[in-house]
Amino acid sequence: MTSLAILLIGFSIFSAFTLALTHFRGEHYQDQALSRVMGLVLLLALVALQMAHFSWLYFGQEWVASIPYRMTLFAVAPAFFLFSRPLIRPQTDSIIRRSLPGHAIPVLISPFFPRELALPLAFVIGSGYLLWLAHGLHALRRERANFRLEMMMLGTVFAIALVVSGLGLVQAALPEKLFFSLYAIAIGLAFFLVQTTLALRPRLNVEIRETAQASYARSTLDKIDCEDTLTRLGALMETDRIYVDPDLSLPRLAERLKLSPHQLSELLNARLGKSLSRYLRELRVAAAKTMLRDEPSASVLSVGINVGFTSQSNFYEAFREIEGMTPGQFRKLNTRNDSAK
Repeated sequence: MTSLAILLIGFSIFSAFTLALTHFRGEHYQDQALSRVMGLVLLLALVALQMAHFSWLYFGQEWVASIPYRMTLFAVAPAFFLFSRPLIRPQTDSIIRRSLPGHAIPVLISPFFPRELALPLAFVIGSGYLLWLAHGLHALRRERANFRLEMMMLGTVFAIALVVSGLGLVQAALPEKLFFSLYAIAIGLAFFLVQTTLALRPRLNVEIRETAQASYARSTLDKIDCEDTLTRLGALMETDRIYVDPDLSLPRLAERLKLSPHQLSELLNARLGKSLSRYLRELRVAAAKTMLRDEPSASVLSVGINVGFTSQSNFYEAFREIEGMTPGQFRKLNTRNDSAK
């Protein structure tokens, strides 16, 4: 058990580092600064906990009994809540910012709790936050067809967190090293599931946010001519090729179509079954495939930039997600096929 815990502690720290460098880039969190900052705080808190677990399990140093460990433990649930809430309830961003001092109260008063009370209480508070977020995710249940696998994986993360919360309530009845081994393993498994989910959908946070905007917006599609709007949208993409603009956003495109952002988001989800970010990625990848075939001398990076991607990493992520291979692999495969004809 201890060996598995130490292995997953190392994996957790490595995963936190790679997530901070890849997933939490500013381009993935446009207009979501609060969510990005709290996501980074969450990663830092989990790394600190895992380092304390390692010191206790491997070296016998009882960092887990220290006040900094206790404060970090109390910080995890609020950080996770503040990271997730703006994604699934985007219209409440300003309310959440005003509530930040209240979420910090448990962290600030945690040093004054007796140790035997502090750990169970931290997990009780964490369970409350999880149930609150679960209610928000449940409101998106009508969109589960779009996120079935991802929601299952994120639901498993929730389940792991709830199991850990249950362990926290009976922590006093367990051998101390067993409890912290189980806790370290749970954090490692959660990191594994998150990494797997983001490998499948690198821009999942953007898609969930756009879906949430449509879900919580009052339906106004009956006030517009959907077919005409979709025709105008198709013309903007196919004739004007505005998807190559890397700064194209939901508000800017909605303005071109004389819609509100909520209306456009709802239209795309209701009629096309996809978010704007997914729609643009598909158009850009389709255009990139044509360039990769027709312009063999063009570099892969130049192809990605020409069709609207902001960086090579974004291009590779989107291409691999949609086509199941890298742009370079696609070009080689199609070059061989063309030569054979």
